Amino acid sequence: MSNGTPAALHLPEPLLRIVEARHHDPFDVLGRHVANGVCTLRLLLPKARRVSVAGTNLEVPRIEGTDLFVWEGDPARVPPGYRIDWTDAQGQIHRLADPYAFPPQLEDFDLHLFGEGRHWHAYRFLGAHPRTVAGVAGMLFAVWAPNAQRVSVVGDFNAWDGRVHPMRARGGTGVWELFLPGVGPAELYKFEVRDQFGHAHVKIDPYAFAFQTRPETACITQPDPDYPWGDAAWLAERAQSDWAHQPMSVYEVHLGSWQRSADGEFLDYREIARRLADYVQEAGFTHVELLPVTEHPLDASWGYQTTGYFAPTSRFGAPDDFRWFVDHLHQRGIGVILDWVPAHFPRDAFALARYDGSALYEHEDPRLGEHKDWGTLIFNYGRHEVKNFLLSSALFWLEEFHLDGLRVDAVASMLYLDYSRNAGEWIPNKYGGNENLEAVDFLRQLNEVTHGQHPGTLMIAEESTAWPAVSRPTFAGGLGFSMKWNMGWMHDTLAYFSKDPIYRHYHHDMLTFGLLYAFTENFVLPFSHDEVVHGKKSILDRMPGDGWRKFAGLRLLYAFMFSYPGKKLLFQGCEFGQGREWDFAAELDWYLLEREPHQGVQRLVADLNRLYRTQRALYDLDFQDNGFEWIDCHDASQSVLSFLRKDRDGLAKVAAVFNFTPVPRPGYRLGVPEAGFYREVLNSDAEIYGGSSFGERKGGASEPIEWMGRPQSILLDLPPLAGVIFVLDRYPDALEPDREGDAAQDADAQ
Repeated sequence: MSNGTPAALHLPEPLLRIVEARHHDPFDVLGRHVANGVCTLRLLLPKARRVSVAGTNLEVPRIEGTDLFVWEGDPARVPPGYRIDWTDAQGQIHRLADPYAFPPQLEDFDLHLFGEGRHWHAYRFLGAHPRTVAGVAGMLFAVWAPNAQRVSVVGDFNAWDGRVHPMRARGGTGVWELFLPGVGPAELYKFEVRDQFGHAHVKIDPYAFAFQTRPETACITQPDPDYPWGDAAWLAERAQSDWAHQPMSVYEVHLGSWQRSADGEFLDYREIARRLADYVQEAGFTHVELLPVTEHPLDASWGYQTTGYFAPTSRFGAPDDFRWFVDHLHQRGIGVILDWVPAHFPRDAFALARYDGSALYEHEDPRLGEHKDWGTLIFNYGRHEVKNFLLSSALFWLEEFHLDGLRVDAVASMLYLDYSRNAGEWIPNKYGGNENLEAVDFLRQLNEVTHGQHPGTLMIAEESTAWPAVSRPTFAGGLGFSMKWNMGWMHDTLAYFSKDPIYRHYHHDMLTFGLLYAFTENFVLPFSHDEVVHGKKSILDRMPGDGWRKFAGLRLLYAFMFSYPGKKLLFQGCEFGQGREWDFAAELDWYLLEREPHQGVQRLVADLNRLYRTQRALYDLDFQDNGFEWIDCHDASQSVLSFLRKDRDGLAKVAAVFNFTPVPRPGYRLGVPEAGFYREVLNSDAEIYGGSSFGERKGGASEPIEWMGRPQSILLDLPPLAGVIFVLDRYPDALEPDREGDAAQDADAQ
């Protein structure tokens, strides 16, 4: 670069700023300009030795000592649709349409809505989009960087030289744009941003649709999507779904560690989809929930330190491969939920952090803008353009990839200004409180927009505090989420199960307390990835005692979970009793399924899923208190619990009883609500699951003996460390109960 030559230093100021790559409006200088009957053509071509106007003998001379080529003369010699021929150092001639010959491309209305924070589809005009202008094919680039002095598109097409393609500033909107003729799909690119202090930073496109595979970080231009979706029937049914009264059992998956190839490498989206659909369908889950597949540079972040909010990670393939993944699962009857992270973003210098040299997406003050726990930055939810970025990202995944919902990560950290902060490390809101009012407004808008635009999709909050009405409508003062993870139930339940059974009678309330708030929210019961890492042990290994007791305890835990009010979620490996903690860098220990105890757990989970999906009483009123009754919650001395689940009509009834000690309890009398035959549909101690088969039988007819405040009762032999589930059959002669451990065959008594 020859900016420092005497010739360059004596250029007029506008030309000097172009040569030094610091002009905020290159269109004011470059390209074809006509004034007072004289045409001036200016071109900046650092790699050119000779330049001419294509189809003419007009050569454009270089200003000595610079990379500027300037010609003045008759306007007729340079028509408005001119092309340029330039010769490189090897003598090769290149023809191009001059980017600086084209007018602005972005619509003023889009920019206006974006500036007001009301553009829900900003990804449709920001980023990189194929465009044909005046018959010329190319790529339209646009980026928001309001405090930049200059922004350029850089890539393989210009040797990553920020001088070559500076962008047009669109007034006070903070948006920069440039149409680059001849640039097509599959080109690597970034933006070079010159801040107000004159420092240049090479940044990713925040709206990029694809990236290189880590550790490389360049964005990749994409064609307009034209994927042939085959899930129209699924989407139509979803739009009409009454999800609150339907079964929902979620299998949480980390795509990089669920299964791998024989040589330990990642599978691609399509191969994972084939295997996962088969497995999930056999296991009986209704949905899969993916740990973030939004692009991220660090495997060890599990996807939670996102850099590409509009790009599925390239680890497993291209965007259309991920579309195929979702499409395939939908066609197999399986929903797909994505873990989505609007609470924070990483500090990586190539990504969003201090994007234009200022705190753009984050806060300048670290008391508002930093997550010390995670070493990340917090979004500035009060900034319209930042809200647009996040709202557009949420809608992007629902629209472009047909996802059935988003699980919103770390909502608690968004809601509280003092989250994980000591006194003096946070700034109160305008009322002196610790609520992040701007984040609250954003979350409400997020849920209103997503539910309004895509009926039937789900927004699920990971929220671990007592913030009220998280899953209640915004018009009623709630945050508007569809559901909320029940972290209190999860912590209390796992803490109880980790105790030696001899002490459990002292902690009986840990199992009963949750019913005091079970219907204040639409709860999901989560045994997630967070519970099997960082020294917490696997779920199996949390169970006390020897091997038999561990497996019996795990089976009891799952029987309790699947009969308890709330939708269900299990992390990969939990469904067969993974023995060690989850390792994101290796696949699950599938070899364990060669062993009978693990087979038994897997078989039990499949049967629980089928029982849950086919017994209306177990899902219809998951969120309403009239679907649940205690039979006996006071038997702490024996560590036994029993309850009743009902459907909205009160016709379907399921009774469940649990023995949380390894002591068998023969002759245990259980009160039941009405006369009939109580058919045993699941016993977690059944031999087929690896249990002792104590007390396993077809069930029994009730007797008119009042018990536990009920007019009828049944007598059973309650097995050790087990749950037993019964269905009321009012007309037993019409049924042929078949217990063989297959809950699917005998689950529906109606």
